[in-house]
Amino acid sequence: MVAKDFWVLFAMVLYFAAMLSIGFAYSKRSNSSAKQYFAGGRGVGPWLTALSAEASDMSGWLLMGLPGLAYFTGAADAMWTAIGLAIGTYLNWKLVARRLRRYSVVAGDAITVPDFFSKRFHDKKNVISTIAAIIILIFFCVYVGSCFVTVGKLFSTLFGWDYHLTMVIGAAVVFAYTLIGGYLSVVVTDFIQGMLMFFALAVVFIGSVASVGGVDNTVTFLRGIPGFLDGTHLATPVLNAMGEQIVRDGKAVFGAPTDYGIITIISMLAWGLGYFGMPQVLVRFLSIRSSEEIRKSRIIATTWCVISLACGVCIGLAGRAMMPTQFGTQAAAENIFIVIAQALLPSFLCGIVVSGIFAASMSSSSSYLIIGASAVGENIYRGVINRKATDKQVMMVARATLLVMFLFGIFVAFDQNSSIFQVVSYAWAGLGASFGPLMLLSLYWRRTNKYGAIAGMLGGTAMVLIWHNLIKPLGGVFAIYELLPAFIVSLLLIVIVSLLTPAPEAAVLHEFDHYLDDPADRKVDDDLVAAEIHAAEERSNI
Repeated sequence: MVAKDFWVLFAMVLYFAAMLSIGFAYSKRSNSSAKQYFAGGRGVGPWLTALSAEASDMSGWLLMGLPGLAYFTGAADAMWTAIGLAIGTYLNWKLVARRLRRYSVVAGDAITVPDFFSKRFHDKKNVISTIAAIIILIFFCVYVGSCFVTVGKLFSTLFGWDYHLTMVIGAAVVFAYTLIGGYLSVVVTDFIQGMLMFFALAVVFIGSVASVGGVDNTVTFLRGIPGFLDGTHLATPVLNAMGEQIVRDGKAVFGAPTDYGIITIISMLAWGLGYFGMPQVLVRFLSIRSSEEIRKSRIIATTWCVISLACGVCIGLAGRAMMPTQFGTQAAAENIFIVIAQALLPSFLCGIVVSGIFAASMSSSSSYLIIGASAVGENIYRGVINRKATDKQVMMVARATLLVMFLFGIFVAFDQNSSIFQVVSYAWAGLGASFGPLMLLSLYWRRTNKYGAIAGMLGGTAMVLIWHNLIKPLGGVFAIYELLPAFIVSLLLIVIVSLLTPAPEAAVLHEFDHYLDDPADRKVDDDLVAAEIHAAEERSNI
């Protein structure tokens, strides 16, 4: 057993060393300017863009949270969530990516999401970017904590080590290479980690099904659990006083399945709405080398996402057939991927595969850290506090922010019984509702103004907090995922407030009307620009 642990650990150490080396390799280039540090100088190719977007988005949730959900309550929750995310991934790349890449250049060469919103509406006081930066900081600290929970559970399950110690060490590795390497190191490591996650999911899925005796045997066993494979019912584990599933005569005990109605299905599909407001994905659209390469990235990203989500759900289902009584709670069930890898794979290969979990956590937490740092450095410090700040000063503030987020993430992750799925769902709703409606309307509705933008962001954030903490506990139709009602409220607030307040100024409307033009077509003389602005003013007064 000691020898086996050694080879698992050895493989993981090699992986960690490779990731840190990448951080050092890109440190000189990334630190040449704020634009390089935060957006890679807008020179990232389609493969790196696609896989880094998906790897940073999915995090350890894909390899632990999603399989754990499927293991504990069956297919319904996990399946409808996965379908919503797959649809959301495609629509985000289709509807947002190309437009955001072009508009961000026209709107003052914006390199962060708060920066784009502020420049899109010509907010000279930077109120919009400050609010957006604060929202990002709050929810990304929660996100970072969920990634650190993943790291702690990984080492605790693999080696029996102390959860808190290993969580802090793993978090420190992520912090180190993000601090040193900036955005380019994050993107390159995300690409590697995305490939590793894909390989790990495929290997563990195929191995788990094979160990049960094939697809037929797996399905036959799972059909014996009431509602487990039914997309319109939820399996109901019977719990004891400690909140753990009861095991009787060597079998996990389930009660009658609960109905999984259309409202709940829509609620889970609504996970896909979150993509329109995810800064860690949107910043990839800002940094891609050319808007013409978006289509290629969309195909790569959607394919990766669909296959990986399907494998994640199926690992949880097959894991129940393979180890029917192994885990008594959903939080514990989130270790199913690790346990299957340990049981089926040779030690060194197991180390490589489970590095996929650390890969997912590294890719996501590093993205959250760099985006949170850029929001504070660029949008609060340079945007509000010191408008004449140099790139060096901005990056110093950003690195201080990294440290604060790192420490807060550790605080969030200190409870080892935290459910990764629940922590992620809260932050996902907050970001999706705050920024998603505003991003869509910013790109598609010329009448959107800065007052509507502020109302939408604040309203979306407030509704997530109110619905999650006060309304959702009422149950029944109110038990839907908070992202859906919050998204709708934010959308309505933007439209209503924009219509009730003055129209955007002529220059804003001019940019909107021409941001999709070919760059060569924008080389018009001053008289034509003045004419366009005058026409825009006339239209806005109608």
